[in-house]
Amino acid sequence: MKNRIGFGYDVHQLAEGIPLRLGGIEIPHSRGALGHSDADVLVHAICDALLGAAALGDIGQHFPDSNEEFKGINSLLLLEKIIRMINEMGYKISNIDSTVCLQEPRISPYIDDMRSALSFAMGIDKGKVSVKATTEEKLGFTGSGEGISAYAVALIWK
Repeated sequence: MKNRIGFGYDVHQLAEGIPLRLGGIEIPHSRGALGHSDADVLVHAICDALLGAAALGDIGQHFPDSNEEFKGINSLLLLEKIIRMINEMGYKISNIDSTVCLQEPRISPYIDDMRSALSFAMGIDKGKVSVKATTEEKLGFTGSGEGISAYAVALIWK
């Protein structure tokens, strides 16, 4: 069995009046992430981790923000396209581990729903998808509430 690991990171500024989407679901909050697509930092980090594991570049190469086709797109659709790409190469997902960094809102009540949406989009068992959250203790741009970031690691095998 050939194992490969990839790492992903994404960050977006938060702004008033924009929906906050994380892990494919909408989280009730007065501010959301600014971006060309739906700015789902968690899905974007997972996409980059999977692309990195397969040595396929990054999300910006495949879905550039200069392409109007991707304006406002649900990031789960991008994730599904990446899954097809890695499956065509003969890879399967072993597991995903991820962390979302934001001061507010508290997202722990939504983590199970995120895991369900992500596992469905990737066509894998929910037990293979880990989503964690941290506040960063009011430090940096995430701690001050200016932005949101996410990290992800993906293990794939052939």
